[in-house]
Amino acid sequence: MSKIGQLLLRFYYTPLGRMSALLRQGGPWNVRKTERGQAEMEVAASHFMPLALPPAPVGHVVHLLTGARFWYQTVFCLRSLAIHTGCAISAEIYDDGTLTDEHYTILSRIGLPLRIHAHIELRNRLEYHLPQTRYPFLHNRWINYPNIRKLIDVHLASSGWKLVLDSDLLFFRHPTKLLHWLESPDCPLHAIDCAESYGYSRALMERLAGHPIPALVNVGLCGLRSEAIDWDRIEAWCRELITREKTHYFLEQALVAMLIAGRKYTVAPAKDYVTGPQGREATACTAVMHHYVADSKRAYFRHNWRRFCAS
Repeated sequence: MSKIGQLLLRFYYTPLGRMSALLRQGGPWNVRKTERGQAEMEVAASHFMPLALPPAPVGHVVHLLTGARFWYQTVFCLRSLAIHTGCAISAEIYDDGTLTDEHYTILSRIGLPLRIHAHIELRNRLEYHLPQTRYPFLHNRWINYPNIRKLIDVHLASSGWKLVLDSDLLFFRHPTKLLHWLESPDCPLHAIDCAESYGYSRALMERLAGHPIPALVNVGLCGLRSEAIDWDRIEAWCRELITREKTHYFLEQALVAMLIAGRKYTVAPAKDYVTGPQGREATACTAVMHHYVADSKRAYFRHNWRRFCAS
Protein backbone atom coordinates (compact mmCIF):
# COMPACT_ATOMS: atom_id res chain seq x y z
CA MET A 1 0.00 0.00 0.00
CA SER A 2 1.31 3.45 -0.90
CA LYS A 3 2.02 6.11 1.73
CA ILE A 4 -1.04 8.06 0.62
CA GLY A 5 -3.14 4.89 0.83
CA GLN A 6 -1.91 4.22 4.37
CA LEU A 7 -2.77 7.76 5.42
CA LEU A 8 -6.24 7.53 3.88
CA LEU A 9 -6.85 4.22 5.64
CA ARG A 10 -5.68 5.53 9.01
CA PHE A 11 -7.18 8.99 9.04
CA TYR A 12 -10.23 8.67 6.77
CA TYR A 13 -11.57 5.18 6.08
CA THR A 14 -10.97 3.70 9.56
CA PRO A 15 -12.52 6.63 11.47
CA LEU A 16 -15.38 6.76 8.93
CA GLY A 17 -16.04 3.07 9.45
CA ARG A 18 -16.07 3.46 13.22
CA MET A 19 -18.43 6.43 13.02
CA SER A 20 -20.74 4.55 10.68
CA ALA A 21 -20.83 1.57 13.07
CA LEU A 22 -21.52 3.91 16.00
CA LEU A 23 -24.45 5.51 14.17
CA ARG A 24 -25.89 2.10 13.23
CA GLN A 25 -25.89 1.24 16.93
CA GLY A 26 -27.83 4.39 17.82
CA GLY A 27 -25.00 6.69 18.87
CA PRO A 28 -22.68 6.77 21.91
CA TRP A 29 -25.45 6.79 24.55
CA ASN A 30 -27.13 3.72 23.07
CA VAL A 31 -23.79 1.95 22.74
CA ARG A 32 -23.20 2.55 26.46
CA LYS A 33 -26.64 1.12 27.31
CA THR A 34 -25.87 -1.95 25.23
CA GLU A 35 -22.51 -2.40 26.96
CA ARG A 36 -24.17 -2.10 30.35
CA GLY A 37 -26.71 -4.78 29.38
CA GLN A 38 -23.89 -7.02 28.20
CA ALA A 39 -22.11 -6.65 31.56
CA GLU A 40 -25.35 -7.47 33.42
CA MET A 41 -25.82 -10.55 31.24
CA GLU A 42 -22.37 -11.79 32.22
CA VAL A 43 -23.09 -11.33 35.93
CA ALA A 44 -26.45 -13.12 35.61
CA ALA A 45 -24.86 -16.09 33.85
CA SER A 46 -22.56 -16.71 36.82
CA HIS A 47 -25.42 -16.92 39.35
CA PHE A 48 -27.88 -19.40 37.85
CA MET A 49 -29.05 -22.40 39.83
CA PRO A 50 -28.76 -25.68 37.85
CA LEU A 51 -31.72 -26.56 35.67
CA ALA A 52 -33.78 -29.55 36.84
CA LEU A 53 -34.99 -31.26 33.67
CA PRO A 54 -35.60 -34.87 32.61
CA PRO A 55 -32.88 -36.58 30.55
CA ALA A 56 -32.85 -35.91 26.82
CA PRO A 57 -33.22 -38.75 24.31
CA VAL A 58 -30.00 -40.44 23.28
CA GLY A 59 -28.25 -38.48 20.53
CA HIS A 60 -29.56 -35.08 21.52
CA VAL A 61 -26.14 -33.47 21.73
CA VAL A 62 -24.95 -30.02 20.65
CA HIS A 63 -21.39 -28.76 20.22
CA LEU A 64 -20.11 -25.24 21.01
CA LEU A 65 -16.75 -23.50 20.85
CA THR A 66 -16.35 -20.95 23.64
CA GLY A 67 -13.85 -18.95 25.66
CA ALA A 68 -13.40 -16.09 28.11
CA ARG A 69 -15.18 -13.62 25.78
CA PHE A 70 -18.22 -15.83 25.14
CA TRP A 71 -18.75 -18.25 28.06
CA TYR A 72 -21.76 -16.34 29.43
CA GLN A 73 -23.40 -16.37 25.99
CA THR A 74 -22.82 -20.13 25.91
CA VAL A 75 -24.63 -20.40 29.26
CA PHE A 76 -27.67 -18.51 27.96
CA CYS A 77 -27.68 -20.39 24.66
CA LEU A 78 -27.74 -23.77 26.40
CA ARG A 79 -30.16 -22.63 29.10
CA SER A 80 -32.65 -21.28 26.55
CA LEU A 81 -32.32 -24.40 24.40
CA ALA A 82 -32.86 -26.76 27.33
CA ILE A 83 -35.85 -24.81 28.68
CA HIS A 84 -37.65 -24.88 25.34
CA THR A 85 -36.61 -28.43 24.54
CA GLY A 86 -37.95 -29.48 27.92
CA CYS A 87 -35.09 -31.87 28.64
CA ALA A 88 -31.46 -31.90 29.70
CA ILE A 89 -29.87 -31.81 26.29
CA SER A 90 -26.19 -32.80 26.31
CA ALA A 91 -23.45 -30.40 25.28
CA GLU A 92 -19.84 -30.78 24.18
CA ILE A 93 -17.86 -27.60 24.90
CA TYR A 94 -14.56 -26.82 23.15
CA ASP A 95 -12.20 -24.50 25.02
CA ASP A 96 -10.60 -21.91 22.71
CA GLY A 97 -7.68 -21.66 25.14
CA THR A 98 -8.99 -18.82 27.29
CA LEU A 99 -11.36 -20.56 29.73
CA THR A 100 -10.31 -20.43 33.37
CA ASP A 101 -11.13 -22.78 36.24
CA GLU A 102 -13.88 -20.35 37.26
CA HIS A 103 -15.44 -20.60 33.80
CA TYR A 104 -15.28 -24.41 34.00
CA THR A 105 -17.10 -24.30 37.35
CA ILE A 106 -19.84 -21.98 36.08
CA LEU A 107 -20.39 -24.02 32.93
CA SER A 108 -20.61 -27.23 34.95
CA ARG A 109 -23.44 -25.69 37.01
CA ILE A 110 -25.82 -25.30 34.05
CA GLY A 111 -27.45 -28.58 35.05
CA LEU A 112 -26.97 -30.35 31.72
CA PRO A 113 -24.78 -33.34 30.84
CA LEU A 114 -21.65 -31.49 29.81
CA ARG A 115 -18.19 -32.42 28.56
CA ILE A 116 -15.53 -29.75 28.21
CA HIS A 117 -12.69 -30.47 25.79
CA ALA A 118 -9.54 -28.85 27.19
CA HIS A 119 -7.47 -26.66 24.91
CA ILE A 120 -4.34 -28.78 25.34
CA GLU A 121 -6.27 -31.89 24.29
CA LEU A 122 -7.47 -30.12 21.14
CA ARG A 123 -4.01 -28.74 20.35
CA ASN A 124 -2.46 -32.20 20.69
CA ARG A 125 -5.10 -33.66 18.38
CA LEU A 126 -4.33 -30.95 15.82
CA GLU A 127 -0.59 -31.67 15.98
CA TYR A 128 -1.12 -35.40 15.57
CA HIS A 129 -3.73 -35.46 12.82
CA LEU A 130 -2.95 -32.21 10.98
CA PRO A 131 0.81 -31.76 11.37
CA GLN A 132 2.13 -28.40 10.27
CA THR A 133 4.47 -29.92 7.68
CA ARG A 134 1.55 -31.43 5.78
CA TYR A 135 -1.26 -29.01 6.61
CA PRO A 136 0.39 -25.59 6.95
CA PHE A 137 -2.70 -23.55 6.06
CA LEU A 138 -5.10 -25.38 8.38
CA HIS A 139 -2.48 -25.31 11.11
CA ASN A 140 -2.00 -21.56 10.70
CA ARG A 141 -5.73 -20.86 10.61
CA TRP A 142 -6.31 -22.94 13.77
CA ILE A 143 -3.81 -20.76 15.62
CA ASN A 144 -4.79 -17.38 14.15
CA TYR A 145 -8.46 -17.79 13.22
CA PRO A 146 -10.51 -19.40 16.03
CA ASN A 147 -13.66 -19.75 13.91
CA ILE A 148 -12.15 -22.64 11.98
CA ARG A 149 -11.96 -24.61 15.22
CA LYS A 150 -15.72 -25.12 14.93
CA LEU A 151 -14.76 -27.40 12.05
CA ILE A 152 -11.44 -28.81 13.21
CA ASP A 153 -11.94 -29.27 16.95
CA VAL A 154 -15.42 -30.72 16.60
CA HIS A 155 -14.92 -33.02 13.60
CA LEU A 156 -11.23 -33.95 13.41
CA ALA A 157 -10.50 -37.65 14.16
CA SER A 158 -14.17 -38.23 14.95
CA SER A 159 -17.23 -39.85 13.38
CA GLY A 160 -20.97 -39.38 13.26
CA TRP A 161 -23.26 -36.41 12.71
CA LYS A 162 -22.71 -33.36 14.91
CA LEU A 163 -24.72 -30.17 15.36
CA VAL A 164 -22.56 -27.12 16.09
CA LEU A 165 -24.14 -23.99 17.58
CA ASP A 166 -22.71 -20.51 17.92
CA SER A 167 -22.91 -19.16 21.46
CA ASP A 168 -24.81 -15.99 20.48
CA LEU A 169 -28.09 -17.86 19.96
CA LEU A 170 -31.24 -17.71 22.07
CA PHE A 171 -34.19 -20.10 21.76
CA PHE A 172 -37.76 -18.89 22.37
CA ARG A 173 -39.86 -21.84 21.16
CA HIS A 174 -39.59 -25.61 20.89
CA PRO A 175 -36.90 -26.27 18.23
CA THR A 176 -38.78 -29.02 16.42
CA LYS A 177 -36.66 -28.86 13.25
CA LEU A 178 -33.39 -29.23 15.15
CA LEU A 179 -34.65 -32.09 17.28
CA HIS A 180 -35.91 -33.98 14.23
CA TRP A 181 -32.49 -33.55 12.63
CA LEU A 182 -30.72 -34.78 15.77
CA GLU A 183 -32.97 -37.83 15.90
CA SER A 184 -32.35 -38.92 12.30
CA PRO A 185 -29.73 -36.88 10.46
CA ASP A 186 -29.17 -37.93 6.86
CA CYS A 187 -27.70 -34.80 5.27
CA PRO A 188 -25.99 -31.57 6.35
CA LEU A 189 -28.00 -28.84 8.06
CA HIS A 190 -27.43 -25.10 8.01
CA ALA A 191 -29.19 -21.86 8.88
CA ILE A 192 -30.03 -19.05 6.46
CA ASP A 193 -27.97 -15.86 6.62
CA CYS A 194 -29.44 -12.35 6.53
CA ALA A 195 -26.89 -11.47 3.82
CA GLU A 196 -24.54 -13.73 1.94
CA SER A 197 -21.18 -13.66 3.71
CA TYR A 198 -18.47 -15.90 2.30
CA GLY A 199 -15.63 -13.43 1.88
CA TYR A 200 -14.49 -15.07 -1.37
CA SER A 201 -15.64 -14.84 -4.95
CA ARG A 202 -18.25 -17.32 -6.09
CA ALA A 203 -16.22 -18.06 -9.21
CA LEU A 204 -13.25 -19.25 -7.16
CA MET A 205 -15.36 -21.16 -4.64
CA GLU A 206 -17.32 -22.94 -7.37
CA ARG A 207 -14.19 -23.83 -9.33
CA LEU A 208 -12.68 -25.43 -6.24
CA ALA A 209 -15.86 -27.17 -5.11
CA GLY A 210 -16.82 -28.31 -8.59
CA HIS A 211 -20.47 -27.35 -8.01
CA PRO A 212 -22.65 -24.23 -7.68
CA ILE A 213 -22.39 -22.77 -4.18
CA PRO A 214 -25.66 -22.67 -2.20
CA ALA A 215 -26.90 -19.22 -1.28
CA LEU A 216 -26.96 -17.62 2.17
CA VAL A 217 -25.36 -20.42 4.16
CA ASN A 218 -24.98 -19.44 7.81
CA VAL A 219 -23.08 -21.70 10.20
CA GLY A 220 -24.60 -20.44 13.45
CA LEU A 221 -26.41 -23.77 13.17
CA CYS A 222 -24.34 -26.32 11.29
CA GLY A 223 -24.80 -30.07 11.14
CA LEU A 224 -22.11 -32.12 9.40
CA ARG A 225 -20.89 -35.72 9.38
CA SER A 226 -17.37 -35.80 10.76
CA GLU A 227 -15.96 -38.68 8.69
CA ALA A 228 -17.25 -37.10 5.47
CA ILE A 229 -14.80 -34.18 5.83
CA ASP A 230 -11.71 -34.65 3.66
CA TRP A 231 -8.97 -32.68 5.41
CA ASP A 232 -6.60 -32.90 2.46
CA ARG A 233 -9.28 -31.24 0.36
CA ILE A 234 -9.96 -28.59 3.02
CA GLU A 235 -6.22 -27.82 3.18
CA ALA A 236 -6.10 -27.44 -0.60
CA TRP A 237 -9.15 -25.18 -0.58
CA CYS A 238 -7.65 -22.99 2.15
CA ARG A 239 -4.39 -22.72 0.24
CA GLU A 240 -6.13 -21.62 -2.95
CA LEU A 241 -8.60 -19.24 -1.28
CA ILE A 242 -5.97 -17.53 0.85
CA THR A 243 -3.27 -17.42 -1.81
CA ARG A 244 -5.59 -15.93 -4.41
CA GLU A 245 -7.91 -13.75 -2.29
CA LYS A 246 -6.20 -13.46 1.15
CA THR A 247 -7.51 -14.43 4.57
CA HIS A 248 -11.06 -13.50 5.51
CA TYR A 249 -13.23 -13.60 8.62
CA PHE A 250 -15.83 -15.70 6.82
CA LEU A 251 -13.44 -18.44 5.67
CA GLU A 252 -15.13 -21.09 7.83
CA GLN A 253 -18.55 -20.21 6.38
CA ALA A 254 -17.15 -20.35 2.86
CA LEU A 255 -15.66 -23.78 3.52
CA VAL A 256 -18.96 -25.17 4.80
CA ALA A 257 -20.80 -23.77 1.76
CA MET A 258 -18.23 -25.52 -0.44
CA LEU A 259 -18.54 -28.77 1.54
CA ILE A 260 -22.28 -29.00 0.96
CA ALA A 261 -22.20 -27.74 -2.64
CA GLY A 262 -23.68 -30.34 -4.99
CA ARG A 263 -25.05 -32.39 -2.10
CA LYS A 264 -28.44 -32.88 -0.52
CA TYR A 265 -28.80 -30.64 2.54
CA THR A 266 -31.54 -29.35 4.82
CA VAL A 267 -32.16 -25.76 5.84
CA ALA A 268 -33.42 -24.41 9.16
CA PRO A 269 -36.38 -22.24 8.02
CA ALA A 270 -35.40 -18.58 8.06
CA LYS A 271 -38.71 -17.44 9.56
CA ASP A 272 -38.19 -19.71 12.58
CA TYR A 273 -34.41 -19.64 12.88
CA VAL A 274 -33.67 -15.97 12.39
CA THR A 275 -30.19 -14.67 11.65
CA GLY A 276 -29.80 -11.00 12.59
CA PRO A 277 -33.36 -10.24 13.82
CA GLN A 278 -34.53 -6.74 12.97
CA GLY A 279 -37.59 -4.54 13.49
CA ARG A 280 -40.37 -5.81 15.73
CA GLU A 281 -39.02 -9.37 15.74
CA ALA A 282 -35.81 -8.22 17.42
CA THR A 283 -37.71 -7.70 20.71
CA ALA A 284 -40.99 -9.59 20.15
CA CYS A 285 -39.07 -12.87 19.79
CA THR A 286 -41.84 -14.79 18.02
CA ALA A 287 -39.38 -17.04 16.16
CA VAL A 288 -37.98 -20.31 17.45
CA MET A 289 -34.46 -18.93 17.62
CA HIS A 290 -32.42 -15.77 17.10
CA HIS A 291 -28.80 -15.63 16.02
CA TYR A 292 -27.46 -12.23 17.07
CA VAL A 293 -25.01 -11.22 14.38
CA ALA A 294 -23.70 -7.73 13.62
CA ASP A 295 -26.10 -4.89 14.48
CA SER A 296 -28.78 -7.17 15.97
CA LYS A 297 -26.81 -7.53 19.22
CA ARG A 298 -28.44 -4.46 20.75
CA ALA A 299 -31.71 -6.26 21.53
CA TYR A 300 -29.76 -9.33 22.63
CA PHE A 301 -27.64 -7.55 25.23
CA ARG A 302 -30.25 -5.08 26.44
CA HIS A 303 -33.39 -7.18 26.63
CA ASN A 304 -33.72 -10.69 25.32
CA TRP A 305 -31.44 -12.63 27.64
CA ARG A 306 -33.51 -11.38 30.57
CA ARG A 307 -36.38 -13.66 29.49
CA PHE A 308 -34.44 -16.62 30.91
CA CYS A 309 -33.51 -15.24 34.30
CA ALA A 310 -36.80 -16.17 36.00
CA SER A 311 -36.93 -19.68 34.50
